[in-house]
Amino acid sequence: MKSPLQLLFEAIDQVKDEQDLRSHLAPKIGEYFAAKRSGIFFFDRLPSLDSNLQKTLKVALSIEQNPLARYLVERHAPVHEALVTSPKVWTMICPRPDHWHVMAGPIVNRGQLAGVVGCTREQSMFAFDTQNLADLSAICLHLSVWAATVRFQHQPFKSDRLTSRELEIAELVALGRTNAQIGKEIWITENSVKQALKRMFRKLEVSSRAEMVAQLSATKYHLSSLKKNALLAEQ
Repeated sequence: MKSPLQLLFEAIDQVKDEQDLRSHLAPKIGEYFAAKRSGIFFFDRLPSLDSNLQKTLKVALSIEQNPLARYLVERHAPVHEALVTSPKVWTMICPRPDHWHVMAGPIVNRGQLAGVVGCTREQSMFAFDTQNLADLSAICLHLSVWAATVRFQHQPFKSDRLTSRELEIAELVALGRTNAQIGKEIWITENSVKQALKRMFRKLEVSSRAEMVAQLSATKYHLSSLKKNALLAEQ
């Protein structure tokens, strides 16, 4: 007899499109983890979401404000709030009663953090634990394979749209540099950095530094590799 986790793996393999992923699979993942809420989000879909949900997700995905988002960007591994912060600090970051306990896992495509699987529980419910993280890691592996073979199969690699200088700026943004610091480091004006970021946002179809860093996967190794490829392409 197959375990509930194995049945989830089979359900992921049978998903036909993103709508099916959200409407049928996300609730099954929430049920598996006894979550109050559950969801699956891809970063390149954020601009098409309604404005209220966009605002909520931008805060949730901010590496400056949310330690869970920072952990996902840096490690590409599942995480829950107790792993990265204290209960007191977490209630200040996320005061919603239905998000008292939060667990999130990465959907990775071609070395980039492409999306997130999230589950939440209320204060009266049990906190997420290491077994939950292990199970979510397995689920994220199957979702990443699905994304690579179904969802992203015919989509262009957006980071290929950036020049080597733009990737250099992205790398510095990922390191937490301000516009003024970036300008000083690469010998251009602060205004030039601002204009470059606007162009980069348009190319990547994002609207914030956090979304850009998340989409480019924000690891120094990966961004450096992309910059090297861009330099070769410009020669």
